[in-house]
Amino acid sequence: MSNPTKNTDTKSSNAGSFRRIFLNLSVFQFLTFLRRGVFYTFMINYLYKLMQTVTSTATLGTFNMIASALGQNLLWGKVSDRQKLRTRLIVTGETIAAFAYLIVFLVHSLIIRAGNNFAAGLTIIIGLSILEFFWSMSDVGWASLLTDITTLEIRGKTVGTLNFIASLGRMVGIIFAGFLYNDGAGFQNGTIFFIVTALLLTGAAIMTFTSRRIRVESASSYVRPAQETETRTDNHIRENGRAYWWFLACLVVIVLGTASVNQIFLLYISLPAGLNAGDPEMSLILTAWTIGGMFASLAAGGLVDRIGRMKVIFAALGLAIATPLLYGLASDVPTMALVYGVNGVAFWSFQTGTFALAGDMIPEHKRGRLFGRYNTAIALSWGPAGILIGGPLADLQYRAFGVPLHVAFLNAFYTSSIIVALGTVFFALFAVRVARKRV
Repeated sequence: MSNPTKNTDTKSSNAGSFRRIFLNLSVFQFLTFLRRGVFYTFMINYLYKLMQTVTSTATLGTFNMIASALGQNLLWGKVSDRQKLRTRLIVTGETIAAFAYLIVFLVHSLIIRAGNNFAAGLTIIIGLSILEFFWSMSDVGWASLLTDITTLEIRGKTVGTLNFIASLGRMVGIIFAGFLYNDGAGFQNGTIFFIVTALLLTGAAIMTFTSRRIRVESASSYVRPAQETETRTDNHIRENGRAYWWFLACLVVIVLGTASVNQIFLLYISLPAGLNAGDPEMSLILTAWTIGGMFASLAAGGLVDRIGRMKVIFAALGLAIATPLLYGLASDVPTMALVYGVNGVAFWSFQTGTFALAGDMIPEHKRGRLFGRYNTAIALSWGPAGILIGGPLADLQYRAFGVPLHVAFLNAFYTSSIIVALGTVFFALFAVRVARKRV
């Protein structure tokens, strides 16, 4: 006969252990997105200044995504599953990245001094892409670890809270970036590179401490919640591997559509014939996107657990279809900030819902490998969407047909909405398939 007092003490101990670990993960998440806000907010603008073409600037994310996909799917996902390495992969990836950023800065500075700006931009792209193969081990470790320590009942809320923290970190990073960029000087003199390196090393130190805590808790009172609720996962979905691949295919179409205008949007709002926004005004618009995502993450995190993953995802997709259509109608910075803020709500709600859904569908012994595939689909937003769709579409209209640049950008926005709508139809078919299997 079970002892109610003992069971209560065990649950209380497990809850306390989870809170302590979650605190460390929260700090790491904040630093990670603070770094991304500082570094990537104006990196596209800096590369465009050096290389002078939209498509060339988009190759940064494209090559990064290819390297990340190869690393996660060919190596790090398998290592994560076979060796059960989660935090160690994160620590190693962050440490490698810290020193690689310094090397990339030094090489690109030498080339700039030699007078070849295009080659300097290419150095950044190639250097960060080589790094991404190794850095992607951190992405696999993070996704697997987060799923390991959460249950079906709290996964959405946990992911939503961490996304809120991520948005907060990104917002702070964007604000700093608006002052650090200084028309490219922040990259050229190394200030941004040095700050990013310090943040990476700090994050690695935090995850080293977290790794030790997890080992201690696992050896004593900490019980992995994912194992406690394993049998409650929807077996119909889990047993049908084709459903997961359909899910990934839908993600690919949707992410390509939404992300195809990410780089173009940054160029459009600074374009004299577009919004003609300065650096501080650009930071304000990007911050609005982050603020919208912050509150959406908290709300979506609770909603995906209460009303279901699918409903939240479809609501987010509706917003993702509508917002690009409104970019051209925004005639001033406050209006554009409002519209882009709604787009932030769409992105973070979608990410929260799909991550939770992927965690539900993936069996524990395949988390590293299958989350590597999920991360690859999401990583299409880094640049491939721009170089495959947005960049060429804008360049073709402008250079081959003489369409004004701002009009070419607007047409790319409309194309984005059409692609997302198509992906939404595919996702609806996926949802119907899943619903039928549950009956």
